[in-house]
Amino acid sequence: MKQEKLIKLLFELIKNSKRSDRDLAKILDISQPTVTRLRKILEKEAIQQYTVIPNLTYLDFDIMALTFSRSKELVHPLWEQGKKWAKEHPNLVFASTGQGIDADVLMISVHKDYADFVKFYQEFRRDWGKYLEDYKIFLISLSGSFIMKQFSFNYLINAYKKDASE
Repeated sequence: MKQEKLIKLLFELIKNSKRSDRDLAKILDISQPTVTRLRKILEKEAIQQYTVIPNLTYLDFDIMALTFSRSKELVHPLWEQGKKWAKEHPNLVFASTGQGIDADVLMISVHKDYADFVKFYQEFRRDWGKYLEDYKIFLISLSGSFIMKQFSFNYLINAYKKDASE
């Protein structure tokens, strides 16, 4: 039962994390102190951060780049170097190892324009090219592409409900 309450609270926070514990208590039909206690558990175990998902074009970003790379050899000592490099590039919004499409590293970055992307890409090739067998880039024009579904975690709510009912 407690797990169910935690998940319901998490979904309400995904919908709108600015709600007060009092408002959440009314929605979930539990006491405000229980919401506060459950929120603290979630903040420790399940919530990485509270944030907004901005309209990137409002912030004058016009390009989103997905970079798929294949390492010559995934070497653990390079991971720390990679974390440091990622921190130094604030327009790099996600980077991870993984598997698929003949790649083992994915980066997602946003750029003001093509010149900004080229500068980023040149730094990436200069700093990491010697460690990579191959890299492929997929560019998205944030103002010119047909975006079929906006990025949001709100969709997870319905996906979870669907999985739970099966």
